[in-house]
Amino acid sequence: MNKILATALLCASPVMAEENPFVDFRALKPSVNLAMAQGALDFCNAAGFQIGVMVTDRFGIPQVFLRDQYAGVHVFETAHRKAWTAVTFRTPTGELSQLTASGTDLAGLRNLSNAMMVGGGLPVLDGQGSLVAGIGVSGAPGGDQDENCAAAGIAAIEDDIAF
Repeated sequence: MNKILATALLCASPVMAEENPFVDFRALKPSVNLAMAQGALDFCNAAGFQIGVMVTDRFGIPQVFLRDQYAGVHVFETAHRKAWTAVTFRTPTGELSQLTASGTDLAGLRNLSNAMMVGGGLPVLDGQGSLVAGIGVSGAPGGDQDENCAAAGIAAIEDDIAF
């Protein structure tokens, strides 16, 4: 009986809980990813910009891509790389642009094959501060405008991911 009780207590202990081989994470539903991309596209359209917008999951894998009719062909790759960079470094790409400028300690990060150190990519965090996606926008006149459009996409789903 004592052996059974000791085994039960050990299995219920925090030590055993830490040995769980699985990791839990949150991901956005496809409909939420689409709403975020559409929010960014609509915001940019209202400003008169023809853009492409990519939403990735927390690992940088594309989930949604929307492109305006007259957006350049480059926007697919650029938007994807901006979203990938934002989730990889969990930092807005506009900030990374400054942090990795020539002559800085982090300048070498610009040599990563998928990194895009230009404004327009944002990490997407849920209400608890966990990374759940990335969004990248390309095609507006400047990284700051791309980033404004990406922020509008996040704002479009803010209430859905706040909890």
